Amino acid sequence: MSTSRATRSDTLTLGEVLAEIQMSRAAFYRMRARGLAPRCLKLPNGQIRVRRSDLNRWLDDCEVPAC
Repeated sequence: MSTSRATRSDTLTLGEVLAEIQMSRAAFYRMRARGLAPRCLKLPNGQIRVRRSDLNRWLDDCEVPAC
């Protein structure tokens, strides 16, 4: 049986994401408001999670070609 739900190990807390991309919480929320942040999951308790696959895809999209 397959499921589309992410397992706990497949999701990152906002703090983990911020540490990995070395960004402040305020900057992340500004990017999110502009639609420029990675896709987020908002839990019923209001906490934010990011799927590892969404973060990796977002990072790939941020890559610039070599000069």
